[in-house]
Amino acid sequence: MSYSTSTDSPIRQLAIGFVDLMAGSAGGVANVLTGQPLDTIKVKMQTFPHLYNNTINCLKQTVTKDGWRGLYAGTTPALAANVAENSVLFCAYGFCQQMICQIRQTNSCQPIDNAFAGFFAAFFSSFTLCPTELIKCKLQALRETGVQTHIGSIQLTRQILQSEGVPGMFRGLTSTMAREMPGYFCFFGGYELAKSYLRTDPDEENLGLLKTTIAGGIGGMCLWTSIFPFDVVKSRIQIESSRQTMTAVLVKIVRTEGVRGLYKGLTPTLLRTFPSTGALFVAYENTKEFFTKVVDKTL
Repeated sequence: MSYSTSTDSPIRQLAIGFVDLMAGSAGGVANVLTGQPLDTIKVKMQTFPHLYNNTINCLKQTVTKDGWRGLYAGTTPALAANVAENSVLFCAYGFCQQMICQIRQTNSCQPIDNAFAGFFAAFFSSFTLCPTELIKCKLQALRETGVQTHIGSIQLTRQILQSEGVPGMFRGLTSTMAREMPGYFCFFGGYELAKSYLRTDPDEENLGLLKTTIAGGIGGMCLWTSIFPFDVVKSRIQIESSRQTMTAVLVKIVRTEGVRGLYKGLTPTLLRTFPSTGALFVAYENTKEFFTKVVDKTL
């Protein structure tokens, strides 16, 4: 896989950035289509722990009361969130990789370098993720919050803007960053480290479907196990439209529900993560390989 370097022409650097953007978008779509039902279960368990004892109980109640379509509530904003986040994330990730390689004066990144590239890239993607994920979470918990269940993403967005203004769309931004930045350090670090162990040939770029899925799944597990408490806090802030700080909400959860309250919904998250993150990286790697070849032939 070729990367843009400081010696490349501005046009090629722009083209490689566009490749990362397209590959990240493809990965975001694959991620949502694979994992949306269990993401809905995760959000419900995080925000209404008194209603759902476990994953199976939440799944049964959701299907019984909302039908199978209830598991796909918020799919449209989830697609918007993941496409927006992953396109920016992977584009920024490629740029950060270039910066780190230039600082280290090398043409290739080590797993730790990729981890730091993911950490800094997540700062930028948080601004695109927060508003769309806010809408997704609210749509997933409509019945539990007592809001009309037929409301759509556009109407809900309009309501938030009318009642809270633009800042209302960024409710939970701090906790999103607190989740995303260390999380993507572990995400990309875990993925690249797994790839290095699974790679039989040091020059092998595309590991194939199975190995890429395994490496992606490992990266996803590293992400969610490291940052899940912050995700619970973010979900509570967004669904309750809370004006409390991230720290205040975290302390409140620990006091009222114990430390276990910070891990409500972890089981469906981990069940979802392995296949969905594996699908994300399969789509990302293959899309990037395809468009990079096009760029190499054209420029």
